[in-house]
Amino acid sequence: MKPNIKPLGDRVLIKAVEESEQVKGGIIIPDSAKEKPQEAEVVALGTGKKDDDGNVIEFTVNVGDHVIVSKYGGTEVKLDDVTYTLVREDDILAIVG
Repeated sequence: MKPNIKPLGDRVLIKAVEESEQVKGGIIIPDSAKEKPQEAEVVALGTGKKDDDGNVIEFTVNVGDHVIVSKYGGTEVKLDDVTYTLVREDDILAIVG
């Protein structure tokens, strides 16, 4: 289900990819102690960044791409019990796959 959020400017709406929980040595790490995931899926793109002449610069990523984002970048948004993150395209470090 596509969320009803349309990012503006050079912002990208992403959803964290859930990692499969692995238990090593019988120790379960609580959610509060886990690190914020860095891999995410692009859900929606903004309107695009404009250069000095007013031309829109196209995004490097596309909807559906799996990406690596900065660990502490972006703003979390919760909609219908699903947590999304709004990040600038500059906060996207790499495309996976």
